[in-house]
Amino acid sequence: MKILVTGAFGQLGSELRELSINYPNDNFTFVDREEMPLDDVNKVLDVLEEVQPDVIVSGGAYTAVDKAEAEPELVDVINHQAVAVMAKWARSNDRKLIHISTDYVFQGNSSTPLKEDEPTDPINVYGLSKQKGEEAIAQSGADAVIIRTAWVYSSHGANFVKTMIRLMTERDEISVIADQIGSPTYARDLAKAILDIIQSDKWKKGIYHFSNEGEISWYDFAVAIRELKGLDCKINAIPTEQYPTPAKRPKYSLLDKTKIRTQFGVVVPNWKDSLEEMLIKV
Repeated sequence: MKILVTGAFGQLGSELRELSINYPNDNFTFVDREEMPLDDVNKVLDVLEEVQPDVIVSGGAYTAVDKAEAEPELVDVINHQAVAVMAKWARSNDRKLIHISTDYVFQGNSSTPLKEDEPTDPINVYGLSKQKGEEAIAQSGADAVIIRTAWVYSSHGANFVKTMIRLMTERDEISVIADQIGSPTYARDLAKAILDIIQSDKWKKGIYHFSNEGEISWYDFAVAIRELKGLDCKINAIPTEQYPTPAKRPKYSLLDKTKIRTQFGVVVPNWKDSLEEMLIKV
């Protein structure tokens, strides 16, 4: 099986690359912005025609949420138009697509875990672009699995966990938002889930949710990082209003993982177990 992975050096792409050695019978092609610039839809099509993948894993995206507010046109090309090209190609060539989306497609005002059929209503440019990407896939009729995820971190790339470790090492005291609720996603767990789905004989197109199990705030996450790393830093819990950002964030983005577990038998580890596993590497 030929598997094309976009976003090769991102958090998810890096984890997929490490895990791909466990699948010697499959032929993986990893592309990043140099080999397949997602802001050039013609180049995206050229790469698809050249590689002729059986499965496209669309993991690359514009993910700088705050910066996105000032670059809506570029964000739309990368997160929407390039995805539309992949979806149309997959449909025309009878190939499969796995696309990674986000909790940011939701308004963030729920109080119960979000199911896949919950109405989407993004509150920022990034979320809107990801919603449009999802809609483009649906309109194409492609045989596609869309996986919405949240709060992604990894031993690769820049993320909340590594930022917290750095700040808690440099400072005696930090402040972290305590009123945004969700569950983090260890990118390696998501990568394993994607590979399990590709290999599964239970493939079924549609939207699925994946993050680690549990319900925490960013403050809770920071405290756990401090304790597991044995750091000595005071952490103050603050409301969102005390840390204004260009892009609004959902207050509640806990994802319901029942569907992905039921359909594919995917394992969803607890967030703290996965955090412990990741911290061994950094």
